[in-house]
Amino acid sequence: MHDYLERAREFEGVLELAPEEGGPFPEIAWGDHFFYYAPDGQTPQQGQPFATFVTKDYPDDALSELDRAGRWRLNIHVGRHRFVSLTGEEPRLSRDVSGTVWDFAATDTVIPHPVYRAQGWIAVVTPSRDSLAVIVSLLEQAHADAKRRWHRIK
Repeated sequence: MHDYLERAREFEGVLELAPEEGGPFPEIAWGDHFFYYAPDGQTPQQGQPFATFVTKDYPDDALSELDRAGRWRLNIHVGRHRFVSLTGEEPRLSRDVSGTVWDFAATDTVIPHPVYRAQGWIAVVTPSRDSLAVIVSLLEQAHADAKRRWHRIK
């Protein structure tokens, strides 16, 4: 995970939130990382991060089996068109993924986000170093999109 975190930190104007015990964030978020485009250093009041690194299952998001040792998931907002090119599916399908062909626990594979696919999010569970170049290109695009949104709002 370290290599991926370091690459995400290198983007211009990035604000990383990494909740820890004793901080202002809920315990469920401790150990996770949230990346925003925020050149002013302020957490955006509108919008979501462009990427998140999740280290555990959440109550409504356990299909990736992140509570198993050594597992984590990188989530990237890629938007509708990139989502379709990566998955071959429209993102706005039902949130009910029970009949899906996707294995949300598969590692080192680009998959629709098990919860936020409708918003254009993809996920990769425990990506390998071999996937770094591909994933960094997805992060670069997500960062550029977040930057455009930030400037449009400001």
